Amino acid sequence: MRIKISCWMICLALLLGLTGCAGQRSPSDGKDTTSSEDSSIKDLISENGDGKQTVAISMPSQAQEKWISAAAIMDTYLTDAGYQVTVGFAEDDAKQQIEGLERSIKQKADCLIVAPIPSADLTETLDKAKKAKIPVISYESLVMGTDAVDYYTGFDNLEAGRQIGRYIAQEKGLRRSVSTDKTRSYTIEFFAGDPQDYSAKMVHEGILEILQPYLDSGQLVCKSGRVRFEDTAILYGSQETAQRNCEALLDANHLDGHLDIACTSSDTLAYGVQTALKNKGYTQSDWPLVTGQDAQIDAVKDIKAGYQAMSVFRDTRTLAEKCAQTAVDCLKGKKPATNDKEHYKNGTKAVPSYLCDTQVVDKENYEELLIDSGYYTKDQLS
Repeated sequence: MRIKISCWMICLALLLGLTGCAGQRSPSDGKDTTSSEDSSIKDLISENGDGKQTVAISMPSQAQEKWISAAAIMDTYLTDAGYQVTVGFAEDDAKQQIEGLERSIKQKADCLIVAPIPSADLTETLDKAKKAKIPVISYESLVMGTDAVDYYTGFDNLEAGRQIGRYIAQEKGLRRSVSTDKTRSYTIEFFAGDPQDYSAKMVHEGILEILQPYLDSGQLVCKSGRVRFEDTAILYGSQETAQRNCEALLDANHLDGHLDIACTSSDTLAYGVQTALKNKGYTQSDWPLVTGQDAQIDAVKDIKAGYQAMSVFRDTRTLAEKCAQTAVDCLKGKKPATNDKEHYKNGTKAVPSYLCDTQVVDKENYEELLIDSGYYTKDQLS
């Protein structure tokens, strides 16, 4: 399995400030501060006497550079704004994430930023935060099952799915109104994200919004019949599971024909699909169109090499800064900016959200979007 930790300088800076990989980076004396909108000056003075409010950030793991870089960006933004910051990495352990959040609540953090592990049930924990009047901001993935989440900052997942669908339609020359007996059909299989991840469900919904008409007309043919999110979702978004599923689908449905399109919802899934295709004898001469999302370093290299057609670029720099600003607004008693109040429903309410834009990256524009913008260096993608 590919593990991509490329931000060495960011990682080093974080590790110098972290008490441990799975622990939290706390102020120098280990004390946190508390405050509320109507607190007196005396109440704002912490035991270490600096009077700073504390923002606790809980990230899933350090196994992906996006969590490390996002934590670093938010840390810098909030520290520069005059706040103390603690950062915890749960290393994809739900129990560890819950324990870290419980610790932050007990230490009376003033705001929680949570990028939830999909398998973690945070309802009871965040209810404690609500009772303590600690604002909770869900980052990138929506925390489900609790009304304690005040705001969500993420990407426009519906539009990201639409972008994948549009790319497929454009590259294969699909048309909305056409006689199917005069048009070539293409075989397609779907590989969606974690069934526990609401964002993954929305990406798939966006994909089908674009591609369902072509499935209905016969221009796209899914031989396995696995189209619904429930049928295509891959637990934990696992690369290995994607590989096994793809190999099984190819054996069961495509031995007498060719798979033209592998519609995968993430770069990690795309890696598994590519391995399966190679194992089943596909070469670049008959390689399917493979999609992805996240614009990971290895995925961009695969795009350059022709093994992946595109990826959806989610600029974590913009998202991390927006999330940090949302926290600042909450702590100042201001109403944070939102641009969606209806689509992100976590089972208890529609969470007010700010959604950042996404962009399609392919062989034609990766240099402009990723290198010229400073997201990656040329050496990282070589």
